[in-house]
Amino acid sequence: MAFMCQRDSWARQLTTRVVSCCPAQLPTRNGGKKEALQGFHVILEDTILFPEGGGQPDDRGLLNDIPVLRVARRGPDALHFIQTPVEPGSEVQLVLDWDRRFDHMQQHSGQHLITAVADLMFGFKTTSWELGHQQSTVELDTPSMTLDQVVALEQSVNDKIRARIPVVVRHLAEGDAEGDKVRSRGLPDDHTGPVRIVSIEGVDATMCCGTHVSNLSDLQVIKFLGTEKGKKNKTNLVFLAGNRVLKSLAQSHATEKALTALLKNGPEEHVEAVKRLQNSLKQLQKNNLNLQRDLAVQIAQNFKSNPAREPVFILHRKDGDSEFMNIVANEIGTEETLLFLSVGDEKAAGLFLLAGPAEAVDKLGPRVAELLEGKGAGKRGRYQGKATRLSRREAVQAILWEFTHHRSSEH
Repeated sequence: MAFMCQRDSWARQLTTRVVSCCPAQLPTRNGGKKEALQGFHVILEDTILFPEGGGQPDDRGLLNDIPVLRVARRGPDALHFIQTPVEPGSEVQLVLDWDRRFDHMQQHSGQHLITAVADLMFGFKTTSWELGHQQSTVELDTPSMTLDQVVALEQSVNDKIRARIPVVVRHLAEGDAEGDKVRSRGLPDDHTGPVRIVSIEGVDATMCCGTHVSNLSDLQVIKFLGTEKGKKNKTNLVFLAGNRVLKSLAQSHATEKALTALLKNGPEEHVEAVKRLQNSLKQLQKNNLNLQRDLAVQIAQNFKSNPAREPVFILHRKDGDSEFMNIVANEIGTEETLLFLSVGDEKAAGLFLLAGPAEAVDKLGPRVAELLEGKGAGKRGRYQGKATRLSRREAVQAILWEFTHHRSSEH
């Protein structure tokens, strides 16, 4: 039996009955961490919520105002996952998330059209497709597509949309010889009942379980975003259909408007303006690097020229980097002086360098990293790493002074 969503893809509400309600788990991710939601699998006499299949994601909706979080197919049944149980035999009301469904209908029917026309025009067979969250992809069995081919294909599919060609769904009895004449990637092993054929009149006929528009004009427009190299000498053709084109245009216009305000020029000048800014930034970074190097040398020379210099040198700069710290250490020399240098946000994270006599650095380096709640490594009198709490620099300074006083008293 075909579900109501397959008999009438435009149905948005349905009253039906509960066949069964069994405890179940739904694998999911929370912030990248795997977890399992506890709930129930509900089987209904009929459903307007499409279970995942044919490359099309499943629907969402409400079952008696209870959110349906997943719909999966198991043999002839659709399993609706909810987190509140319902009584078997009770009458329930289903409400479809129409925006999600209609988007899937547009992308799926768009894929059928692209697949058929690419084969008719160039002999490029579709080997798979993906209905993504923001854009969709058709995998074509060709190592490449020229720009002229992409443009011609886009024009042809949109010509057919403007021609308002009907999309018709038929059901054939299992074993009907007519099913052998249509495009198919094979039926699922657990398929039972009639075979569903989706036809674009005069263009294509395909076995498919998914939901579709009833006329190509419902697609509004198809826009290709370009091609990408696919697996095994294939080409991925990326596309948007219907409302996704309008959303993409609105997003692009908002971005263009924001750039116009920031760059103080028209959209046609944005690229050149950004290039000029990039060149200016590179020059500023180069100048800043030279100034940082000069400053590092000057700081080191000032310290070395001080006849009353201390055995410990401590310096923090918010705008420095690893190279800055190493220049200071190189210029001062570390045979007699113990240096503790740090750069970054003094109340948060940053980089640090401990330099000095190798014996001292080997002993103190891990303790410094621990105090700063960071990680580091070192050799030959240098220990450097990342710190998460530069605010604890005073504690580091204390152990360095304690170490030098203890060492001087021994001598």
